Order: sequence, then structure tokens, then C-alpha cells
Amino acid sequence: MKKIFLITLVIAIVFIAGCAVEEPAKQTSSEDTESTTYMDVSPVKAKELIEMNPDLIIIDVSSNYDSGHLPGAVNYYLGDGSLDDVIPTLNPEAEYLVYCHVDSVAIAGAQKLIDAGFTTVYRLEGNYAAWVNAGYLIE
Repeated sequence: MKKIFLITLVIAIVFIAGCAVEEPAKQTSSEDTESTTYMDVSPVKAKELIEMNPDLIIIDVSSNYDSGHLPGAVNYYLGDGSLDDVIPTLNPEAEYLVYCHVDSVAIAGAQKLIDAGFTTVYRLEGNYAAWVNAGYLIE
């Protein structure tokens, strides 16, 4: 009986020790470790981006576009699928600034662009209200 117990114990120790051996770390390229995400920017930084890059595409993903929007913004409302419809026609290499009147909608809109392979996407922190509160012009 002791012999069977001893053999079982030795097998268990060998098995546990074998499981504890570390595998060498897999080498990854920088592309594997970098995840693409949108960048949150303050109204001040957003204004700088707009002034420095006349090709920046400003997207209002809200249903309140007609009530006021950032100068030069286009409206691709997330809720009715307009953003989804236009994504295939947009240049994924261009720079985009996404905002809304509701934080969760702006986040979803910016993430849709990222998920579609767009490389440079900014999201206006505080959205439309932060822009207005900063005293910047609206249309």
C-alpha cells in the first residue's frame, strides 16, 4: 500500500513540476502590441487641430446637428445608421474629430471608425457642451 502511495506521489510531483515550466516568451512585433484606439482631446486641443489641419474631418454623430454644430462639421447621425452607411466612402487614412451631445454616442461613433480601420480618430472630450462652454464659435 505504501509503495502504491509513494509511486502516486512521485507521479503527481513530476506532473506538477512539468506544468510549472515556463515557456519562452513569444516575440511580438510592435504591430502586435499596439492597439489602435481613438484619442480624447480637450476643446482647446480640438480647436488647435482644426486650425492646424484644414483637412481634418469633423463629424457630429448626434441628432441635434440643426440646433448647432462645430464649424465645418458634417452630420452622420449614429442612431439612424448614417455613420455606418458613409464609412465605406470615407478615407481611413484621413484625420477625424468625432463629437456628439451625448458622451456614449460620441464614444460609439469614434470606436466605429477605429473598428473599420481608421487610423487617426479624435473624440472631443465633453462634446458639444464643452466646446460651447469654452466660448468657441458654432454654426
